[in-house]
Amino acid sequence: MRPTHVYANVSDEQYHLLLASLHQQWRVATRTVMVLLSAQGMTPADIGDLLHYHPKTVRRWIIRHGGEGIGGLPDRPRPGRPRIGSPHLGQRITALLASPKAWTTARIWRALGRPKISLRTCYRRIREQARWCRPRLIAKGEPDRDQICADIRARISALPAGSVVLAEDETHLDLLARVRATWMPYGVRHRIMTPGTNRRRTVFGAVNLVTGMVHHHIAVKGVSVVFCYFLDMLLQAYPDAPVVAVVCDNGSVHHSKITRRWLAAHPRLHLLHGARYSPQDNPTERVWAAMKAWIANTAPATIADRVRQTHELFRHHTPAQMLTTTAPWTSPWLPDGYGQDFRQAA
Repeated sequence: MRPTHVYANVSDEQYHLLLASLHQQWRVATRTVMVLLSAQGMTPADIGDLLHYHPKTVRRWIIRHGGEGIGGLPDRPRPGRPRIGSPHLGQRITALLASPKAWTTARIWRALGRPKISLRTCYRRIREQARWCRPRLIAKGEPDRDQICADIRARISALPAGSVVLAEDETHLDLLARVRATWMPYGVRHRIMTPGTNRRRTVFGAVNLVTGMVHHHIAVKGVSVVFCYFLDMLLQAYPDAPVVAVVCDNGSVHHSKITRRWLAAHPRLHLLHGARYSPQDNPTERVWAAMKAWIANTAPATIADRVRQTHELFRHHTPAQMLTTTAPWTSPWLPDGYGQDFRQAA
């Protein structure tokens, strides 16, 4: 049986392509639709909202149709010389930019076969098809990622009632300022001092995947002894939990002999390892993103001041805010209904 109602399912890119076609190759058909909708009683404002045109433009084409009929809807001949470049130049540029490369205007012009257009005209044609932005780096991923995530979900589901599950990760804290784009007055460019010698600290962090409570520890070096100390902090934070499960990545300190000996002596803590090269699975990564945005464009005098900045971040953000930031429900580590199953434990 055919469905009673059918709705279009288009992506954002397809939606914008459809809108662009209404203003480009199908614009004459769009003007015809404007006249038809007006004949059905719709106002120019409503037609403009529907077709993404200004009401003044809608009124102009309705009036022109009233004076010239359907022959007045196509574009009139325009003065000036024809558009430079072949009609298929945009398609050639799009096909060229489909493969990643350090594309510049001059390099694209040469790859197009040095057409008889200036670099400025070539730039305008490129701007019609592309935008200037940085590529995105992505991890290569673990071939068995789906199976590893399924195993983690199974182990979390099998935990006894009252258990606590945390996501753990480490990052580096540098005295060297992290520079981010920001608003600045016209004619002014902020200058941020850099230290003569960079200093670095390691931040250990773990977020409770139900309450959003973040536990952190800052150390001079991220070695196995410090990692075991941090795990002991997590055990002390949840003394009544029968099991404290910590999901982490595959860093060297997580597999060292010191860590394995410590885990054998503390059976209440279960260490679960996620898939390799899959940082997007770990909600703690979003805590580090918030931390780096918090300290961006600042240049403290000493590494101790930088450490104080980091402590201030966790003091000024409530667990509810951290829960919104980390969004643990998006992680493939958690089984269905995790929030309901473990809310009592948190």
